[in-house]
Amino acid sequence: VQLQASGGGLVQAGGSLRLTCVASGRILSLETMRWYRQAPRKERELVANITSGGTTNYVDSVKGRFTISRDNAKNTVYLQMNNLKPDDTAVYYCNADHPELVDHRWSFYTYWGQGTLVTVSS
Repeated sequence: VQLQASGGGLVQAGGSLRLTCVASGRILSLETMRWYRQAPRKERELVANITSGGTTNYVDSVKGRFTISRDNAKNTVYLQMNNLKPDDTAVYYCNADHPELVDHRWSFYTYWGQGTLVTVSS
C-alpha cells in the first residue's frame, strides 16, 4: 500500500488549502486514516483522524477551522483547512491503517505518505 499526499503550498493567513491523500496498491480495506503535521523544531502531532465509519477527531488548535473527510470508493482522505494561521505552517503527513496477515494472524499496519509542505505567511 502506498500513500500519496498533495495539495500543500504557500498561502496567506486567513486563506484555505485542501490536502488530498490517495492510497494505492493491494488494498483490502482502509480503517482509520489520519493527518499529522510536523513544524520546524517541533514533534510530529496528530491533527485529525477519521474512522472507516466516518467518526472524526481533531486537535483543539484546528477545531472549527479544519475538516477531515474521506471517499472510501477512491481510497482517499482529505483535509480542508480554512482560516489558516502562521502556526499551521508544517509538513503534513497522512497515514492509514491497513489489515495485514502475519503468521496466520490479522493485525493492522500503519502506512505513511511522504508529506506535503504547508506554509502560511502573516
